[in-house]
Amino acid sequence: MSDYRAPVEDMDFVLQHVVDVASLQDHDAFAHVDTSELVAILDEAGRFFSEVVAPINRIGDTQGSQRNDDGTVTTPDGFVDAYAKLVDAGWGAIALDPEYGGGGFPWVVGLAVEEMLTAANMGFSLCPLLTHGAVHLLISHADEEQRNTYIPKMVTGQWTGTMNLTEPQAGSDVGALTTKAVRRDDGSYGITGQKIFITWGDHDVAENIIHLVLARTADAPPGTRGISVFIVPKYLPNDDGTPGEPNSLECVSLEHKLGIHASPTAVMAFDDATGFLIGEEQTGMRSMFTMMNSARLSVGLEGLALAERAYQQAIEYANERLQGERPGLDKGEAAPIAEHPDVRRMLLTMKSYIEAMRCLCYLNAKALDDGHHAADADRAQSARELGELLTPLSKAWCTDLGNEMTSLGLQVHGGMGFIEETGAAQHYRDIRIGAIYEGTNGIQAIDLIGRKLPMRDGAAVAELLDDAEAQAGALTGQLEPLAKPMVEAVAATREASAWLLTNHGDAALAGATPYLRLLASVVGGWLMLKGAAAAQAELEAGASGQRAEFLEQKLVTATFFVEQLLPAQVGLMPSIMSGNDVLAAYHPAL
Repeated sequence: MSDYRAPVEDMDFVLQHVVDVASLQDHDAFAHVDTSELVAILDEAGRFFSEVVAPINRIGDTQGSQRNDDGTVTTPDGFVDAYAKLVDAGWGAIALDPEYGGGGFPWVVGLAVEEMLTAANMGFSLCPLLTHGAVHLLISHADEEQRNTYIPKMVTGQWTGTMNLTEPQAGSDVGALTTKAVRRDDGSYGITGQKIFITWGDHDVAENIIHLVLARTADAPPGTRGISVFIVPKYLPNDDGTPGEPNSLECVSLEHKLGIHASPTAVMAFDDATGFLIGEEQTGMRSMFTMMNSARLSVGLEGLALAERAYQQAIEYANERLQGERPGLDKGEAAPIAEHPDVRRMLLTMKSYIEAMRCLCYLNAKALDDGHHAADADRAQSARELGELLTPLSKAWCTDLGNEMTSLGLQVHGGMGFIEETGAAQHYRDIRIGAIYEGTNGIQAIDLIGRKLPMRDGAAVAELLDDAEAQAGALTGQLEPLAKPMVEAVAATREASAWLLTNHGDAALAGATPYLRLLASVVGGWLMLKGAAAAQAELEAGASGQRAEFLEQKLVTATFFVEQLLPAQVGLMPSIMSGNDVLAAYHPAL
């Protein structure tokens, strides 16, 4: 199994030339950020994750987390030590609020660091991911006392956080949950119920776990309107902030999963556990969506990260594995399989999609940074709109591609990819959850056509397509031939968008998923061309050596994406605009 090497040069290229990270220095919150130092920061983060976290990825897969007879949970060998080193190094806090001990970097920089962590070890990465989401919720909705009690220790990672939504009868339909919250005279609540699929619901890497639990008070109306959210600590904090008495909750069992075996996915039981209301009663879904929306981008990033890890392993194998003759070799002499056109097609498909996903996710995070911190109201509103539009694309497209690219990585290995010892299968199994997490990808597609496409009567999407078309029109030199397929894809997306804006109900829902795929592919193509144009300009300015080789490959991946991958997505038009008749005619029966 290959080691993980953080693709720092590409990360920095996207930050500098595609999403313009330097413009974030316009905001007071990031005036201290020196973008010229980002390479050094990313280099050091990459070293940490490759040396400390990546080596226990395989151990986590083979051992998994275990629930013991006494009800405690033990993580795989090396996890407690690696987590302690993560806390000491502070990488988990790099983009969190400095008021509570965070590093104060933009989220887009934190996302690049998060990509490294996730690629190094996805099962391990889910613990800080959930904690970050919980911190975002508490900062936005908790009162001052709650913020001061919980957030500083969660920012450092000394305490971790979870999100408790799902119940056996209430999956995507969160409004069907039945967990009860009973008011007590002291202002706390007694929480009773069972939650399932709770990521890192119990473990041994931190001294306390802060559960954020959705529950319903006795007088609450049915559905999502009646849901409240509560802080339910594993150990109730003492007055001095140390963990005190254990709360009345337990991990009943751990799920046996297809992948991410290291991540303890718990069934949690709450038996009149002490909980503290966040905000007002019956505002829980609004609060929880703060956590879910930040998590959706992070889940989309998982598709990128696992595709990158699978690509690195596939290309190493393809350069070492000798099989078949190629021109220029002596008769009977075998060539590395990387020399064969079909293997190159698979590798280049992986690399091109990875670069497009990185551009999309980083742009999404940059938009969220601008939307939260821009002083100019119009700039902030425009950025918030862009962030909202890109989030379902990042989450769904990148996790779908994560499934596809890890499968291609396995295919490059041939029969050896099907053997667990090579490690290729682990990436394939681990990422499969991504398309399900945080709202299935079908729900993301419905959100796109139902809420995001109609923003300003379609103007938000139209302006995004305008940017893509303008980029195509500005291409010069060897990139100029890419304008035609890009403009054709934009035109098709405009037509599909107009159709969905005028057709509603099941007719539109039937085309939601292929529309998301088309729109995300066009956005990916636009960003690839933006990066390629920057690479071309740098080459024309005299770049040489390894830098020139890196830049030349940018032209290769952009050309392959726009000429060979993007046109296939235009073929989704009939699926988008055919309506629901054939689906309605299908009768699912044994």
